[in-house]
Amino acid sequence: MSTFLQLLFSSLESGSVYALAALGIIIIFRTSRMTNFAQGSLGMVNAFVATFIYIYTGITPIIAALLGMVSALILGIIVDLVIMRRAKKVSPVSKQIITFGLIMLLLGLAPMIFGTSPLSFPRFIIKGAFTIGGASVTYNALFNIIVGLTIMLLLFYFLQKTKWGLAVRATASNEVTAQLMGVPTKTVTMGAWAVAAALGTLAALMLAPAITVNVSMMDNVQVNALIACVLGGFQTFYGPVIGAYVIGFTRNMLTYYISSTWGGAILYILFLVFIVFRPNGIIGKKRIKKV
Repeated sequence: MSTFLQLLFSSLESGSVYALAALGIIIIFRTSRMTNFAQGSLGMVNAFVATFIYIYTGITPIIAALLGMVSALILGIIVDLVIMRRAKKVSPVSKQIITFGLIMLLLGLAPMIFGTSPLSFPRFIIKGAFTIGGASVTYNALFNIIVGLTIMLLLFYFLQKTKWGLAVRATASNEVTAQLMGVPTKTVTMGAWAVAAALGTLAALMLAPAITVNVSMMDNVQVNALIACVLGGFQTFYGPVIGAYVIGFTRNMLTYYISSTWGGAILYILFLVFIVFRPNGIIGKKRIKKV
């Protein structure tokens, strides 16, 4: 039982990282009808920013993370205004190719600005742990889980209960109709890029203490976040979040109980089989176009 609880808390922590990145991807997809393959790279760059702020100012990791998320908001706005808005009329596939170009740009700029050596970013709560059911859980892991779930619940509340949330949902449903109804869709899209970059940065900083801050730190997260979107379904905002936690839980269980070497491969095979039989994902529904 203690082992299962240990794996459960570990799954919730890793699932929170995947879910934050997946939520950033789905927000952009729903408002812009494109898949943002640069989500991980945006998080990586701003994780460097937060780490530099932490190292050279000596402020607490939490404050450094908040400043890194502010820089991510600014970078997200710049990406939308300077790059994506100019490509408004190109096809969705072309926009996705542009995000690949954005990855190359960020991977090139990051070492030039921040250096080639990996940097260390500490845990938000450096010391302390508690025991539950025989499982030892650090306060930092609990903090990451609570912060991840809280941010996602706040975003879902924002989307469902506020005027701006209605504007986001209207844009996600039909951008042209939303424009005719007076919804500022350009502002909505710009906000989506800003929020997505901030979510990616938080995910990167939650992961950073375990793997250091480096240019490839978000590669695995990016892949799993995209899989979470496919698994959960692109038709809702919360489907990819569910998919992210499913990935985190299933991966840990397969790795521990089946094979530490082949657990990841088995996971992807199982998800591939699932998608074959349910291509719209866990929550997604088949769209029927009426004529």
